Amino acid sequence: MRDIVFTRGTGWIPNVVREDGRLKLLLGAGADANHEPRTFTFPIGEAHLAVIGEDLGRHLLLWSAVLPLCDAAGTRGMLDENAAVALLDPILLSAPADVDALFRRIPWERSRLIAHGADINALERGQVCAAMRTATETSDGKRAQEYAVNRRRAERGAALGPLDAAILRYTGQYLHGSTVPRRLPEAVDAALLPEVMRVVATAEEACAGMRIGRDPRRGRRATDKRDWDRMAAAVDGAVRRAHPALVDEAVRTVGFLMCSEAADRSRSTPMDDDEDGAGDRAGLGAGARKTALLFTDDKEVEKKWRSDGSRTATAEFWEFVADRSAGDNEVFTIEDERMGEGLQLHFYADSIARVTTVREGVGGADPEYRVEYGLVDGIGEYRTLVRDFVRGGCAALERPGFWIPDAAEFERERQRRRAAG
Repeated sequence: MRDIVFTRGTGWIPNVVREDGRLKLLLGAGADANHEPRTFTFPIGEAHLAVIGEDLGRHLLLWSAVLPLCDAAGTRGMLDENAAVALLDPILLSAPADVDALFRRIPWERSRLIAHGADINALERGQVCAAMRTATETSDGKRAQEYAVNRRRAERGAALGPLDAAILRYTGQYLHGSTVPRRLPEAVDAALLPEVMRVVATAEEACAGMRIGRDPRRGRRATDKRDWDRMAAAVDGAVRRAHPALVDEAVRTVGFLMCSEAADRSRSTPMDDDEDGAGDRAGLGAGARKTALLFTDDKEVEKKWRSDGSRTATAEFWEFVADRSAGDNEVFTIEDERMGEGLQLHFYADSIARVTTVREGVGGADPEYRVEYGLVDGIGEYRTLVRDFVRGGCAALERPGFWIPDAAEFERERQRRRAAG
């Protein structure tokens, strides 16, 4: 039978219970092997109960000192009750100076005290009892998070100025630099918001007109890393020139915001259509456009496209790639069966093959093909080649010095490029 003798609200602050006639401190900490919360108890005396009931600060100090013992118990171990009981008198019944001295010798959970309002400066001076004069029963986890983040920044020598901190708060990156950035003007002090907006305006101007395209090789929502890096570099350079006092973390978070927003705009639109205006660029008339194509992957899955549908060939092809591309499926073909020509894309090797039929098979003989290979520099070049093929077939892909007809020579060239980095 367990009865609650003393409790402070509904939070995680330890309760005092009476179990089988004995007073015990009951606290929750950690989790078991099934990720369920663990609870621990250890005996206390009436004198300890009196201090716990009257002095919130001492109650919280005891909690912070017992938590490392709970952590040591792990997912299934037992609490070291002797060690826990040994903390009672020194923390609850000793003079403040003795408590301060004890906390310089034992492990304790600093963030728990900070979350409950402890004075951070006093804690860092080693005056734990004085720090607890500002303690509250309610917990503010964000306060503890901010302290931990700032402490890690200080350890690596990164000091934030007021504008740096305001920029990180504006993007939601102050606590977690890996979260998706957002625009949060309400999180910034009103006096600093105009300066923050000037920095953001510099970034927006630097990347105006730039976009981050899709990369169907990595799925429907993937975007082009090269486009991302190019935009990030443009923003980084402009912001550093215009606002040289900003620390690296603040500059990076502005670039992260610009790139994330551009990537979201790309993901929210249908799969890119690369054909608009392509006829003029390729120097081909509209009559050269393909009217029927066959898409295949390395798993022999096929998809047919005809021009009488509502979608363009490039949009449907890249959607096919996005749906099918995987680590074991990195070869895709786009083929005009009527004309006997096609492109084979080798994503694993950053290469492409142009295939044309030289002679049709007659009397059971196999057809004769001419295969030429080329090295591709990123998804953007793949898009250009596919677009031009759709507009004008293999004739639209003439590039002096690009195509290599000999497979062995091509492989040597590919290995040279890989070795060069």
